[in-house]
Amino acid sequence: MLSLLIPVYRNETGLPDLLAAVQSLHARLEGAMETVFVVDGSPDRCYEILRERLPHCALRARLVLLSRNFGSFAAIRVALQRASGAYFAVLAADLQEPPELVLRMHAALLRADCDVVIGVRQTRHEPLTTRLPAQIFWWLYRRYVLSEIPPGGVDVFACNRAFRDSLLQLQERHSSLIAQMFWLGFRRQQLSYVRQPRQHGVSAWTLRKKLGYMADSIFSFTDLPIRWLLRAGLGGTLAATVVGAAVLAAKLLGAITVPGYAMIMLTIVFFGALNLLSLGVVGSYAWRAYENTKARPLAVVLRDEQFGPPGVSNPGERPHA
Repeated sequence: MLSLLIPVYRNETGLPDLLAAVQSLHARLEGAMETVFVVDGSPDRCYEILRERLPHCALRARLVLLSRNFGSFAAIRVALQRASGAYFAVLAADLQEPPELVLRMHAALLRADCDVVIGVRQTRHEPLTTRLPAQIFWWLYRRYVLSEIPPGGVDVFACNRAFRDSLLQLQERHSSLIAQMFWLGFRRQQLSYVRQPRQHGVSAWTLRKKLGYMADSIFSFTDLPIRWLLRAGLGGTLAATVVGAAVLAAKLLGAITVPGYAMIMLTIVFFGALNLLSLGVVGSYAWRAYENTKARPLAVVLRDEQFGPPGVSNPGERPHA
């Protein structure tokens, strides 16, 4: 059985299309599918609408409500924890990734020649003002964080149970689920698709979230900032040595008669700023290490309910672990 995992956030207007697409997938898989909706503390009526409509859909479904917005990666992890299938596939609620991609990923897993299937964007039907920042972001991500990641990033994937179990063992806070997937290894396969225009609402993937995602990925999977600071420190030391030797020679030759106040102040300000930057980078690593020692849950489940096709008894609400 395939477990379809759908994180939901600010998708109220698109839920009718989403449910129609899920029911179509359910029919094409001849009912061998369960769907896990995780409402990630959405401020609109996503949870109420799903809770009202799921009992009347011909679906085996589970509806999970998180106590607040923990982020899409946390929502996907919660869905992975609560899914019971042999295979797992993630679908974005905005349907910009075509639902047919789920069937292609599932078929690839059934051939048993891979453990995880990555959806790779071949192109995207979006305006230049949206495409260009995304291209720059993912170029920087590939250049400085993870060279293996596809040029357009990863939004959807599918995996088998062995990969799911290994992924859930990684309990790092302020990390990147996608980077964790590549860190795990296993047998990977990529499937290309064309990203569809967004039909409902606006993307919640804001610049602030992108920068936060980039920072989490950098501080969790690379020592790049430390290496940059080391290089800057070595460069500063060499520059200071050269300048110091020049000043000493000029002093001995009598070329300097008045102490250089401006140069002293500029030197103090420059190295003071470099020192603060160094402390900030080291502090970022230390703070993330401290956060992981707290062992807090990555997300808090408020409600967890199961639904079956009409005519099948509804198990009702389950305890929220």
